[in-house]
Amino acid sequence: MLSKTDKIDLSVVVPLYNEEESLGELTAWIVKVANELQISYEIIMVDDGSNDDSWNVVRRLSESNPCVKGIRFRRNYGKSAALHCGFLQAVGDVVVTMDADLQDSPDEIPELMRMIREEGYDMVSGWKKKRFDPPGKTIPSRIFNYTARKVSGIRLHDFNCGLKAYKNEVVKSIEVYGEMHRYIPILAKRAGFNKIGEKIVHHRERKYGVTKFGLERFVRGFLDLMSIMFISRFGNRPMHLFGSLGTLTFIAGFLAALWLGLRKLWFVYQGIEAPLVTNSPYFYISLTCMILGTQLFMAGFIAELVGRTRPDRNNYQIREIL
Repeated sequence: MLSKTDKIDLSVVVPLYNEEESLGELTAWIVKVANELQISYEIIMVDDGSNDDSWNVVRRLSESNPCVKGIRFRRNYGKSAALHCGFLQAVGDVVVTMDADLQDSPDEIPELMRMIREEGYDMVSGWKKKRFDPPGKTIPSRIFNYTARKVSGIRLHDFNCGLKAYKNEVVKSIEVYGEMHRYIPILAKRAGFNKIGEKIVHHRERKYGVTKFGLERFVRGFLDLMSIMFISRFGNRPMHLFGSLGTLTFIAGFLAALWLGLRKLWFVYQGIEAPLVTNSPYFYISLTCMILGTQLFMAGFIAELVGRTRPDRNNYQIREIL
């Protein structure tokens, strides 16, 4: 059996949740493709807290083929957590991720590997140009991908496709957490891997089971997109954002207060009875702006201090490793 320090040609990371019916067929298909390519390989199956017989299937596959490895979570953490732990274990020169439901075709692996090895891409993302999903899934997906393209500047048609290929150094250089599996291309670009390619891949109809994702994933996905863009631009310099907003807000409030004060002095100089400054709504607006500006400025300082310590976001309780 290969140790973590051994180098092999291909690592296939398969996150799964309640996919007992498809695991045997998927594994046999991946093995067939790897044998045809005559390459060394490993298949890392990450059981994300399944409550069916998935783990026993993984165990049997591992016993019959030492190239099949398994990671089992104690509970369901989500796809990002599964990918993160799979990436930590992967030792292949090329790392391919695919879903366990047989909607991704292992026959795409040779071309994905060729694009990484021969064309020099850091990562290649699949594009399910023709999809076998209901409109309730495809329409929100198109809106999501359009938004992600505009915000990130990365020209991909399908950010959320589970079939992707990476150089090993890419998966070792990024941290996937929360719902960030949708934005791995953005994470890779942020880490300095700018050569990101795309390949049209065959999308197959689901053969077993049902989808594990609901419409709520698009809400979480949008929030994570905002989060990752903030982190990408201001993660290492939050004071640039909060300090700038705070300064502008404070200056606006201060100028409004100064105008009220000068207006009062002008009335006094002219010998005219001046209205009370506190009777003007601009007084309260200016006061609020100065308070908010100060708070934003202090938030920038606090964010700078917090940013110096890295939170432990990926502490997952693993039950077994094969």
